[in-house]
Amino acid sequence: MYDIRVRLGEELRIDAADRNWPEDGPVTLRVTGVRLVGNRPQGDGWVWLEGTRATPDDPDGLRTQILVRAAFLAGEGPQQ
Repeated sequence: MYDIRVRLGEELRIDAADRNWPEDGPVTLRVTGVRLVGNRPQGDGWVWLEGTRATPDDPDGLRTQILVRAAFLAGEGPQQ
């Protein structure tokens, strides 16, 4: 079971180390949805975040999904 704390509409800065595909570095995501990952072993510790990914060139962002560590969203929430 996960203790996940994130608010819809919240803007998160997600470091590369907290993502499953970190090749393009840290990202800023405005959260519109959260989904647990059902096709991974129990306790694997990953969660899908859905939202818009803001960039300096496009502050409104593109819709995307990012697989993040559940620990990133645990307890008191992400550090900003």
